[in-house]
Amino acid sequence: MEPTEVFLREAGSVLTIDLAALVSNWHTLQAVSGTECGAVVKADAYGLGLERVARALLEAGCKTFFTGHVFEGRALRAIAPDAIIYVLNGIRPGSEFIFADFQLRPVLGSVPQMEDWGQFCATSGKRAADGSLLKAALQLDTGVNQLGLKACDLERADHLAPLFDVTLLLGQLAIADNDLAERQIEAFDAMRARYPGKPASIANSAAIFLDTNPPLYELVRPGYALYGGNPVPGRPNPMRPVVKLEAQIVQVRVLEPGQGVGEEQRWIAKGPRRIIMVAAGLADGIPAGLTRNEKNRGGEALVQGTRCPYVSKIAMDYSVIDVSDATYLERGEWVELIGKTVTIDEFAAAAAGLSGYEILTRLGQRAHRRYQAI
Repeated sequence: MEPTEVFLREAGSVLTIDLAALVSNWHTLQAVSGTECGAVVKADAYGLGLERVARALLEAGCKTFFTGHVFEGRALRAIAPDAIIYVLNGIRPGSEFIFADFQLRPVLGSVPQMEDWGQFCATSGKRAADGSLLKAALQLDTGVNQLGLKACDLERADHLAPLFDVTLLLGQLAIADNDLAERQIEAFDAMRARYPGKPASIANSAAIFLDTNPPLYELVRPGYALYGGNPVPGRPNPMRPVVKLEAQIVQVRVLEPGQGVGEEQRWIAKGPRRIIMVAAGLADGIPAGLTRNEKNRGGEALVQGTRCPYVSKIAMDYSVIDVSDATYLERGEWVELIGKTVTIDEFAAAAAGLSGYEILTRLGQRAHRRYQAI
């Protein structure tokens, strides 16, 4: 159905977010994991709008959320006053009071972070809302070698443990290597032994569906799959699509054989062709690698039910699509760039191998967001 609201006269593109599909995906992930399902809502809920996404998940029953930065956690607290909110990047020097004032839980991934949080907890007089010690999670590094504490770090920081309440132990799996993942789980369990009885979480979207069936502990923390991304590449997507991106046709043009398109004339018509310019380009999150050329098959848009390729160079404000195989089109009609047919994963793969994460967080910079209510 074409966007017809009056206010869309000002929009060149429309990003539709299906909140019912989002909630359905959360329920699916909870059912598959068989344990508590949290939600990663960093980067403005992967670009889809923190407020609307968080409210939908709260109403569905989600209780635990993960943000990337403290300012995201602060914004989420205004939406979800009773939720458990973890900040994955932990604390930066001088930010400790923000965590305390907004009852946010830092994910501590280094000894200096533990020292800063421990000192603040010991000297500030701040307490959790229930009067208990301030809370935090620990990120345990079992081989990914990004953020996280090694076993030797835990030994060095052992004296800090009584200063705050460790409410969650986080791990991360190298899902591309099953043997390494198994070794990581063994190391994770050995490190957890220093904190007996503490809840743990090791599974993101992809890990929930691993064939090796790793232990999922007390909490899973999906992100990409919530928003419709495929957590099992190469197999049918168990998630419902959440986003649809449409762009309006700015102009229709007929080319004679040999005519080129764009300032750099990168694409030359080999025969009579019909092209359209749609109002979505680089500034709207459309990647340059989406264009078809001799080295890259490129991507396709859905034009009146027909797949049509992107051609020429993606411009700042528009993209060019060859619609010679589609039916008659007019200026002002709408074209589907991402949806049920051209999925977010296909769109990303066609764009010279970008990830769906990159595409999602880039979309909607200028698109009008339209939410389909539950």
